[in-house]
Amino acid sequence: MTAPEPVLGRRALGRALLARQHLLARTDLTATATIHHLGGLQAQAAPQPPYLGLLARLDGFTPERLSTLIEQRAAVRIALQRGTIHLVTAEDCLTLRPLLQPVLDQALRTTYGKRLTGLDLDALAAEARELVEEQPRTFQQLGVLLAATRPDRDPAALAQAARCLLPLVQVPPRGLWGRGGPAAHTTAESWLGRPLDPAPAVEDLVLRYLAAFGPATAADLKKWSGLGGLAPVVRRLAPRLLTFRDEQGRVLYDLPQAPRPEEDTPAPVRLVAPFDNLLLSHADRTRVLPEEYRARVMTQNGIVLGTLLVDGLVAGSWQLTAEQEVVLRPFAALRRADRQAAEAEAERVLAFAAERGGGGGHGDGGGGRNGGGTVRFEAVE
Repeated sequence: MTAPEPVLGRRALGRALLARQHLLARTDLTATATIHHLGGLQAQAAPQPPYLGLLARLDGFTPERLSTLIEQRAAVRIALQRGTIHLVTAEDCLTLRPLLQPVLDQALRTTYGKRLTGLDLDALAAEARELVEEQPRTFQQLGVLLAATRPDRDPAALAQAARCLLPLVQVPPRGLWGRGGPAAHTTAESWLGRPLDPAPAVEDLVLRYLAAFGPATAADLKKWSGLGGLAPVVRRLAPRLLTFRDEQGRVLYDLPQAPRPEEDTPAPVRLVAPFDNLLLSHADRTRVLPEEYRARVMTQNGIVLGTLLVDGLVAGSWQLTAEQEVVLRPFAALRRADRQAAEAEAERVLAFAAERGGGGGHGDGGGGRNGGGTVRFEAVE
């Protein structure tokens, strides 16, 4: 008789996730290695989230380290998991983008399908590729140009079709700390000088997800990636994996050598970036996000606030403003030690923002601590 799978409680799952996310202890890994390990950083808003995401996880990280990677084309911003913009390494861009093409196909059908009925999408993609490889273009510019030969079509829908059909990367200065710029696009192949991976392995995607986000269910994997049909892939990999159960009886898969700390392992106070995948990569987010706080950090218009972690759980929100102020909004009264630790983390953010002209708002702020940055606690209604 097969022994039942060990049960992992919510707290144990949270500690495992934080360990793999380098949020139990910061790491001295390079920014490139960390971005690769995490499968990219959500970068829906520019420029803060990827920078603040790395700051929370890395010792000695400065804005220039990531800005340089972007300028040198070692890291790019591109639509990937869930069809949202992620910052990934150049190598992962070429591998992940073809794997996640079905996600973009579904987004196109769901959002713009009716407006594209009867359109020759192959011809559209070919024309769009020629236009963006001639010079990087914003979606507004691209839509107008594509509509010139399709006057009966909506320019915005044409541009979004190109976004889904082609691997379009955002070029700098978009995404640079303290600078910013319009979201202008060209193809990944043109920007990186290499083709997309012709045969990426979906099994590798599953294993990489577990390394950064496990233990997890097949439903969790779908929530992170946006891809359907992964349960059979997980079952094929099962002989190479360990299995557990959560408290609801769901099967969890994991890598044998991945860290699974004891549930009473101390978890330091951390400031997690806005839109961080820590909160977006599981069907059941309660391992780090209490359900009663979910609506406070995930708004109806799709904004995901920066979050304050206390004892491994979301306990508030926070924001780095364009005025170089860190505003902390605990959802309940904090113990003195946790309040002091939160303030210390906020001071660390301010020192980071002062490194090179700030990064508040949309990347046009300045000053940081040199400009009188402050930390402020604010009650949440």
